[in-house]
Amino acid sequence: MSISNKFFAFLFGLFLCSTTLNAQLLPGTSEVKEEVKIPDDSLGRRNPRGTVNGFLKAVSEQNYFRASQYLYLKRSFRKAKERERIVKLMQNLLDQSGNIIPTSLINNKNTGTLDDDLEPELELVGTLKINEKDVNLYVENNEKADAPPVWLFSEETVSAIASVKLEDNLLVNKILPESLKERLLAGVPIGQWLIIIVLIAGAYFLSWGIISLITFLITKLWKKARTEPTHGIIEALSLPIQLYIALWVFIDFSQRVGISIIIRQRFSYLTVTVGIVAFLMLLWRITDFVSELSKNRMTVRGRVSTISVILFLRRTFKVAIFVFGGIAILGAIGIDVTTGLAALGIGGIALALGAQKTVENFVGSVTLVIDQPIRVGDFCKINDIKGNVEQIGMRSTKIRTGERTVVTIPNGLLSANNIENYAFRDRFLFNPILDLRCETTPDQIRFLLVEIKSILISHPMVNSEDARVRFIGFGASSLRMEINCYVMVSTLDTSLEVKEDLLLRIMDIVAESGSGFAFPSQTVYFAQDEGVSEEKSKISSEKVKTWKENQELQVPRFHQDKIDEIEDSIVYPPDGSAINKKKE
Repeated sequence: MSISNKFFAFLFGLFLCSTTLNAQLLPGTSEVKEEVKIPDDSLGRRNPRGTVNGFLKAVSEQNYFRASQYLYLKRSFRKAKERERIVKLMQNLLDQSGNIIPTSLINNKNTGTLDDDLEPELELVGTLKINEKDVNLYVENNEKADAPPVWLFSEETVSAIASVKLEDNLLVNKILPESLKERLLAGVPIGQWLIIIVLIAGAYFLSWGIISLITFLITKLWKKARTEPTHGIIEALSLPIQLYIALWVFIDFSQRVGISIIIRQRFSYLTVTVGIVAFLMLLWRITDFVSELSKNRMTVRGRVSTISVILFLRRTFKVAIFVFGGIAILGAIGIDVTTGLAALGIGGIALALGAQKTVENFVGSVTLVIDQPIRVGDFCKINDIKGNVEQIGMRSTKIRTGERTVVTIPNGLLSANNIENYAFRDRFLFNPILDLRCETTPDQIRFLLVEIKSILISHPMVNSEDARVRFIGFGASSLRMEINCYVMVSTLDTSLEVKEDLLLRIMDIVAESGSGFAFPSQTVYFAQDEGVSEEKSKISSEKVKTWKENQELQVPRFHQDKIDEIEDSIVYPPDGSAINKKKE
C-alpha cells in the first residue's frame, strides 16, 4: 500500500475516532481500580509515539548514540560505530522510500493499541522499502516482569535494516548544490526546506490545473453539466477534490525526491489538518447545495412551511460540522480532547433536558413536513378543534376556527394527536336516516325503496354503484329507512348543494307515497286529523301491485336493465334553478 493510500485511510480513521468519548463510571455503580502511576522515562519511551518522536529528534540533532537507544540492538550491534551505522542506515531508508504514520495517529498509550490484528506488544508505525520489498516498521514493548513498559523499534525491524548496504540514492542530494546541503536547519539541509516550499506551491497549482481542465471538458462535452443541479454538484466538489489532489501530490513527490523523514514527519500535522479541512469543506458545500436545491423546489411548489425547516436543518448541520471538525483538528495536532468532550457531553445533556419541549416541537414540525398530514389552507379537525390551517412553523401550528379565532397548537402535541383532514376528501358521504310514520304500509315502504333508489341511480352527481336504500327496522315511534351513497364532488359547498337537492327530491317522494315523517313523540289523534291519505295509499299500492305482476319490483335490489334505463336521467340542477339561467 502506498503512502498516500495509507495516509487517507488513517485520516478517515482519525476523523471518526477523534469524536469518541470515553465513558466514565458513575460513583457507586462499579468498583474503580486506582491507576498505578508509571515513572517517566528519560528518553520518553513509555509509549509508541514517544519512541518515534524521540528517535526522530535525536536524529535531527545528529545524536546517533541517543537515537540508537530507541532501537532493540543485539549484542553484535551495540558497539558505537555499529550503532551509528544502523541509525544512519535507517534514516537513509526512511528518506529514500520509507514513511511513518502521521504523529497524531501513532498511539500514545503505555499499552499501545490492543484491538488491532497484531500482538499486544507490537505496534505498526510505518513502512520501509528494502530490496524493492515493503517491510513493516514495528515498535515493540520490551516490558520486563514488574517493570514499566519500554517501547523500542523491534528486533525484526532492526535486523532487516542492519543487513542493507548503505547507498546514497536520494534525488534531492543529487540536485542540491553543496552550499545548500551543508547548512542545516533543524537537523535538515536548508535546501530541502526550499524544495518543500516549491513542492507545496507546485502541488497546489498542479491540482488547480487538473480540476480546471476536468471541469472545462465536462461542461463542454456534457450539456447537462451546464444546468442545475449537475452544475451545483460540480461546483461543490471541485475545491475539496482539488485540495485532496494537492495533498496527494505533495506527499507522493516529497517521498519520491527523498525529502528527509524529519521534515515529512514535522509536516504530518499539517497534512492531516489539511485533509480534515478538505473533508469538512466537502460536507459544508454539499450541505449548502442540497439545502438550496430543496429550498428552490419547495418555493416552486409553494410549500413555505418546509423552507423554514430546511434552513433550520442547514444551520444545525453546519454547527455540527464546525464542532466535530474543530474536535478532529485539535486531535490531529496532538491536543487531548477527551476532557473537553466529557464536559461538552455533560453540558449537552443538561441543555437537552432544559430544551426537551423545544426539541420535541422541532421533531414534531419535521414529522409534519415529511408526512404532510396537513398543509397550509387545509380544513381539518384536531381533537375538538375545526378550522383552516394558516401557518405551520418550527414550534407550533396556527388554525383559524369557524368563529374566526386562531388556535395555536405545539407541533409536538400535534404530531401525537389524531388529525382528520377534510381537504383530502374526494367525495362526500350522504347518509340520512328517514323516520317514517308508523301507519306507513309495507307497499308504501316498497314504493319508497324503489323511488328513492331510482333518484340515487338517476342523479349524475351520485355514485350509483355504491348507492343503497334499505328498510332497517322499527323505531320507538317510527319506521326507519337508511340511505347510503357518495356525492361525487370534492368541495364542501358543492356537496351541500347536491345533498340539498337530494333531500328535497326525497321529501317529494315521501309526500307522493302518502306517508310522512314521524315525530320523536307520541301522537294523539283528534277527529280533525284525516290520518293517512287512503287515496294516495291506494295509488301507491296499485303501483306496487303492477310492479309485482309485471315482475318489475326493484326490491331487494335494482335490475341492471332498470339501472341502465334511468341512470343520469335526472336534470341537475333542477328546472327553475337560477344556475341554469344563461349568461347574457
